[in-house]
Amino acid sequence: MRGRIVVGGLAGLLVSGCAAEAEPVAVPPPVPIAVEVAAASSGGACRLLDFAVTEQVVKTRFDVAAASEQGDTHACVLRAGGAALPELTLSVSETTIDKATFAADVVPDKAAKITGLGQQAYRRTTAAASGHGPVAEVGWLAADGRLATLSWTGARGSERAAAEKLTGDLAALAKKVDTRAL
Repeated sequence: MRGRIVVGGLAGLLVSGCAAEAEPVAVPPPVPIAVEVAAASSGGACRLLDFAVTEQVVKTRFDVAAASEQGDTHACVLRAGGAALPELTLSVSETTIDKATFAADVVPDKAAKITGLGQQAYRRTTAAASGHGPVAEVGWLAADGRLATLSWTGARGSERAAAEKLTGDLAALAKKVDTRAL
C-alpha cells in the first residue's frame, strides 16, 4: 500500500510540474554579417575585374557587380552599393577584325591613341547627358582576337575634366585586364 501511495504522489508531482510552462525568453535577432563577395562571383566579364585592384587604380570603391552575356559579348557593371553612379562597365567581344579595321571602324572621332595596350587602343570622353555626368572610355583590340571597352559613367554634376583625367586611370586598369581569361 505504501508503494502505491508513493507512486501516486510522485505521479501527482510529475503531472503538476508538467502543467506549468515557463515563459518564453525574448532573444534579439542576430546582427546581420556583411560578407564581401568578389566581383568574379558574378561571372561573365566580371571574372576579369577585382574590386580591390579597381579601387586601387581608379580611386573609387565598388562593391556590387552584375554580369551579362549576349552571344560572343560579355559585359560587367560595377557600382557602389547605395548609388547608381558612378559605374564602371567592361565589355569584351570576340572579333576577327585587324588593326586597320579597328582604326577605321571602331576608334571614335577625336579619340586619343594609347600605347602599350593590346594591338591598338584609344581613349576619349563624352559630355554629360540626361541623367548622368560625363563618360570616360578606353577601348582596345586585344592580341587574342577580342575587342574590349572599359567605360566610366560619372554622376550627374561631375566635371568633364575629371573624366578626362580618369581616362589615364582606365588605361592603367585596362592593362591589368586579361581578356584571354573569358
